[in-house]
Amino acid sequence: MSNTARFALPLIAPGQAQKEVYHNEALAVIDAALHASIEEASLDEPPAEPGEGESWLIGAGATGDWAGHDDSLATWTGGGWRFIDPQPGMMVWNKAAGCWLHWSDTVWLAGWPVAALLIDGVQVVGARQPEIASPSGGTTIDAEARATIDNLIVTLKTHGLID
Repeated sequence: MSNTARFALPLIAPGQAQKEVYHNEALAVIDAALHASIEEASLDEPPAEPGEGESWLIGAGATGDWAGHDDSLATWTGGGWRFIDPQPGMMVWNKAAGCWLHWSDTVWLAGWPVAALLIDGVQVVGARQPEIASPSGGTTIDAEARATIDNLIVTLKTHGLID
């Protein structure tokens, strides 16, 4: 039997018997991977009573039915556990934490894997800039305050938050 390259979905061979078995298996994996959401992340052992269609991210050192599937997405189906190995760019919604997780090729990380945020093609948030020093001491408070305000404006422009 041959499988797809990314998610190892079973492919139907010409003249193959019981095509529905392979087709249904592929649909079960697609159902779990497409717009994936998980109950929790980094569990090392399966829950005692999983619900049909519920998914979890497996932690390191998995045991029981999850042994050997570290970092994978595990989904409970009527036919048992289905495992999906993470792929570059894969994201899942963590229901327990209320945030997105993305696969970094070695570990699941919270947040969006982006360098900048664009809205209508305009960058509104970019890479973090260095801290702006607060004015302090001296007798030329007005000049220091103006310099700090100028630095704030430059930083806001750099972040794309103002024009």
